[in-house]
Amino acid sequence: MKMKTVVLMGVWVVGVLGGVGVCVGQSWERPWVGVHVLAGSGDKVEELAGAVEALAKAGINCLVVEVNYGYEYKSHPELRSGRVINKETAGKLAEACRKHHVRLIPQFQCLGHQSWKANTAPLLTKYPQFDETPGLYPGNEGIYCRSWCPLHPEVNAIIFALMDELIEAFEADALHVGMDEVFLIGEDVCPRCKGKDKAELFAKAVNDYHKHIVGKRKIEMLMWADRLIDTGWINYGKWEAAANGTAGAVDLIAKDIVLCDWHYGRRQAYESIPMFLEKGFRVWPASWKEPPAAEALIAYSRTFENPRMMGHLNTTWGAVAIKDLATFAPLKAATAAFEKVRE
Repeated sequence: MKMKTVVLMGVWVVGVLGGVGVCVGQSWERPWVGVHVLAGSGDKVEELAGAVEALAKAGINCLVVEVNYGYEYKSHPELRSGRVINKETAGKLAEACRKHHVRLIPQFQCLGHQSWKANTAPLLTKYPQFDETPGLYPGNEGIYCRSWCPLHPEVNAIIFALMDELIEAFEADALHVGMDEVFLIGEDVCPRCKGKDKAELFAKAVNDYHKHIVGKRKIEMLMWADRLIDTGWINYGKWEAAANGTAGAVDLIAKDIVLCDWHYGRRQAYESIPMFLEKGFRVWPASWKEPPAAEALIAYSRTFENPRMMGHLNTTWGAVAIKDLATFAPLKAATAAFEKVRE
C-alpha cells in the first residue's frame, strides 16, 4: 500500500489525497497499525501516556482511545461518568503521541451501547426522552444495550458538543464514532422511528455525524462496520453482521468514512473486506485477543493490493493491561506483519 507523507507546518494531519491514505508527520511512509484501548478515566490515560513510547517502538502508529462519558465535559457536566479525564491529562497523551509519531484518535460511542448490563449510560439516564425504547426493559433486562433515538430533534446538539470537546482536548484530527452492535433501532415503541426503514435510520445517524465531524470540523471520521454487513449474505452471525435490516445503509453513507471491520474468529475468508473496498470505502480490519485469528485476518487483508486497505487495528477490550500492550501477542502479530512495509 502506498502512503503519501506530507509535513504541513509541523502539524500532525491525516487525510486522503487522490483516494490514497495519508499519514502526515511520519518520517517514512507506512500503513496504519493501531491499537484500540478503553480509557474512560484520568488514571488510565495517564498510564497510557507512559506506554506510548513502548508502543511506538513496537511498531504502533495509531492509538484509538475510547472515552465516551469519561471526560470532564464543560458543555454538559451532567454527562460526566467515573474518574473523568481532564483537559490537562488528555493534553499529556496528545503530547506523548506527537513526540513518538503516533496518531491519536478519540472515540465517542454513538447511537448504540448506551447501557451495559444493569447500568444505563449518562445520556439516557439524564435525558430518558432520547431513549429508542422509552419505558421498556426495566433494569435493561431482555436487551443487549440501549440506543438513543436517531430522530430525536434535541439529541445531536448535545452529542456534537461532547464531540467538539474531545476533538479539542485530544488535539485530534479524527474521531471514531463507534456504532457497533446496534440492535435497537426503528422500534415500534418510538413515536419518531416507528415504521421507518432501519437502513435509512442508521444511515441518517451516520451522515449526521459525518456532516459535523468531516463537514464542519474538517477532520476524519471512523466507525465500526458490522451494522453495514448483511448476515443473510455473509454468514458472520448477528454480532459481526446485521440481522435487523441496517445493512442497506452501506449504500447510503459517505464513502470517505474509514470502516473498522472487526472480526475476532479465525476464518478462511472475511468477505466483507472486498465488499467494502469494491464500494469505495477505506477499510481498517480489526482483530482481538486470539493470535491465530488475528494472523488469519491480517494475512487475508494483505492479499488485497488496494490503496484503501489501511493496515490493521488491534482491539483489547480488557484482555491486556496497559503496561503490557506493547507485548500483547495479537498486536505483535500485526506489527511483525507490517514491519518491512515501506514506500
